Parts: sequence; structure tokens; C-alpha cells
Amino acid sequence: MSDVVNHPDHYTDGGIETIDFIHAKLSSEAFQGYCIGNVLKYISRYGKKEDSIEDLKKAEVYLRWAIAEAENS
Repeated sequence: MSDVVNHPDHYTDGGIETIDFIHAKLSSEAFQGYCIGNVLKYISRYGKKEDSIEDLKKAEVYLRWAIAEAENS
């Protein structure tokens, strides 16, 4: 079953998850900024779609990635 929040099928085409490719190509600081930008995007969309909880869950995923990157840099 597809996990549209943590591992969307459309982001794993080609055998690598898109976030892993982005992470590999960016510096630690740039990756943190990318994640925080996505947190802001999903928070600002909250309440404007039918499944608003999904946007909060996606924001949470990006926030966890930003925290992990900050802790490991």
C-alpha cells in the first residue's frame, strides 16, 4: 500500500527516492533550508484542501528531516 506522506510512489520512480537524491546533492545547510521551506509550504496550505491533516503530516516529516540534519551537522 502506498504511503502518500512518507514514501509516495511517484517520488521513487527510477529506484531512488527523490528526497535522498536532493539530500545527496545539497550541502547540510541547503538541505535544512529546503526542508524548512517545505514545512512553511505545507503549513500555509493547511485548511485549504479536503485532506488538511495530510499537509500537517507532510510538514511534520520535513521538520523531522530538518531537525535530524541539524543534529548531525
